Amino acid sequence: MTSTYLRHFIKGFLVDDDAAVTVDWVVLTSGIVLLGVLVLAGIKTALQNEATIIATTLTDSVAAALS
Repeated sequence: MTSTYLRHFIKGFLVDDDAAVTVDWVVLTSGIVLLGVLVLAGIKTALQNEATIIATTLTDSVAAALS
């Protein structure tokens, strides 16, 4: 009886696909998050360079206005 129950349980476990949708959503969500991180990493250097240029321009403008 135990062997039959175990076979039935394993067969039912392998056929059951209720959690497959959850796994799909986890994989899709992690892919979207990874894509966002990669995009932000690529933009980071350009934003830092532009921020430095803006800071330098503002510093020079304020120094010239106070002179």
